[in-house]
Amino acid sequence: MYVAVKGGEKAIANAHRLFAAKRRGDAGLPGLSVEQIVNQLSFAVDRVMGEGSLYDRELAAIAIRQAQGDLIEAIFLVRAYRTTLPRFGYSVALETAEMRIARRISATFKDLPGGQMLGPTFDYSHRLIDFALDADAPAEEPARSASGAEEMANIPRVIDLIGADGMMEEDPAPREDGSVGDLTREPLDFPADRDLRLQNLARGDEGFLLALGYSTQRGYARTHPFVGEIRMGEVEVGFFAEELGFEVTVGRVTVTECQMINQFTGSARMKPKFTRGYGLVFGHAERKAMSMSLVDRALRWKELGEEAGAAAQDEEFVLSHSDNIQASGFVEHLKLPHYVDFQAELDLIRTLHRDAETRAEGATNREAAE
Repeated sequence: MYVAVKGGEKAIANAHRLFAAKRRGDAGLPGLSVEQIVNQLSFAVDRVMGEGSLYDRELAAIAIRQAQGDLIEAIFLVRAYRTTLPRFGYSVALETAEMRIARRISATFKDLPGGQMLGPTFDYSHRLIDFALDADAPAEEPARSASGAEEMANIPRVIDLIGADGMMEEDPAPREDGSVGDLTREPLDFPADRDLRLQNLARGDEGFLLALGYSTQRGYARTHPFVGEIRMGEVEVGFFAEELGFEVTVGRVTVTECQMINQFTGSARMKPKFTRGYGLVFGHAERKAMSMSLVDRALRWKELGEEAGAAAQDEEFVLSHSDNIQASGFVEHLKLPHYVDFQAELDLIRTLHRDAETRAEGATNREAAE
């Protein structure tokens, strides 16, 4: 017989202690420091910052350690902490053309003004486990260019170079009042403007966006993409201080930007031009920025006069399911007690069984009487 079960605070407290012991592991080994996580697990830190919507490397590292490497749980911790912080205002738009570039590549032009810069990447390495890798061994000092990263700024974007020849669609005009929506303060409504869509995608789950971006390349919302440019580096964050009457620089953040060049559009009245998709995320996160730019382009089908029919083009489907915190909440809540609900359904199916048995017995009796 199924009966309701009542838990106790002691069991919950003990579960917490068990997890803390599991998280610490062998007490004879040194624990992971925040500095180690920041420096040696930087891609994990960048993902937690991006999808947690809070640029703070140390905080992201603390969350990763507390979550025992479960990045979605760490993102949840950062999001929750973020809600406790006061907001003093909004920064001005980042100017990525003035980025201090650490990495810059293009799949469309070999010879770029400013040059290609491979930077830190494992794109060109063999995917083989390095059993000789020693975490304590000093890394080989990389060769330094004559110019240095400090001078790799004010490099023109590939998109702008193509646009100068009239072959790239213009940037969509901003709102007349210059306002930008804020997804963290107002609930998402449909249809959503592109500023809100990009905010949603920027903090969306990388795996979900990767799958959707992949689907567009397989023919579901075919957009024929080319990577115009991926650039990663530091950009200044500016804030307009009203009491001062001018803009001040409050710091620098590392971001990854992807400009995707997509299939061209045109008509008898308009010369054909390439279309674009855009991705911008915290840290070094090229796969996320590329996925974001692919999905952004797919979601622009209506304004570009295209036909829709793929999941990546369904705005409500994409934006409503991209957030891994919301998704994990709905999925993981199934672990919580549902005793009353299940008992109600169990009683219902028992009643249906009895009714079926009664009908079967009546049918048997009628056949016997005949």
